[in-house]
Amino acid sequence: MDVLVQEHADGVAIPTGAAFPELAAAAHYLGALDGLDCYAAGFTQDFVPPEGYKAVAARSLFKRVDDARFAVAGRALAIAEWDLTHRFCGRCGEPTHLVPGERARRCPVDKTPFYPRIAPAIIVLITRGDTMLLAHNAQFPEPMFSTLAGFTEPGESLEECVAREVKEEVGIDVKNIRYFGSQPWPFGRSLMVGFTAEYAGGDITVDQKEISEAHWFSPDNLPRIPPKLSIARQLIDAFVERVKGPAAP
Repeated sequence: MDVLVQEHADGVAIPTGAAFPELAAAAHYLGALDGLDCYAAGFTQDFVPPEGYKAVAARSLFKRVDDARFAVAGRALAIAEWDLTHRFCGRCGEPTHLVPGERARRCPVDKTPFYPRIAPAIIVLITRGDTMLLAHNAQFPEPMFSTLAGFTEPGESLEECVAREVKEEVGIDVKNIRYFGSQPWPFGRSLMVGFTAEYAGGDITVDQKEISEAHWFSPDNLPRIPPKLSIARQLIDAFVERVKGPAAP
């Protein structure tokens, strides 16, 4: 899904509800930012933006708006997509209705509630001494390398997911799995849960499906890595700082 923005000579701005009363009528409250209430409203593919407005990919707003507005745009995207894709009950096909006071839609027939779905996924930086394992995903733009990541399976703990994904994608075993931090990633309705882990054994053997190559890198010979937007970059930067010390201001 895209985000509607107002383009001007100095960049882009998030539209106000007054400019789109037909969308504002079905908006979802997100919270306040800089003293202004923020709302999310979905629009379909047949919506034609008026002059001066444009639908753009949400990721393209990175560094075009400040971090707080980028986060609000991502949250709005997730809520609007949930609202548009749960208008009808998945069991009986009846139109659903918003539940007052909750972030939910409900079927009036069988009372099934539908909440915004979040798919938890792990992302892990594996280290071996002063080196880190980075991999090239087949979907990455050449020649970027990053940390390993994958979605959790039903009945699986996050730590079990780390060990399984690493084994499946690069064929090695890990130990000392530790929580690092998390990052909402609404572009795929995900919550990225970051970990670090230490190499425990085995030879790198890539699956040639998701991962085309993987290597050990030192902080002094890093390949192209993800932008600072991502938790993958935070994991990499934290390890580099641990090995080399804080960067000069």
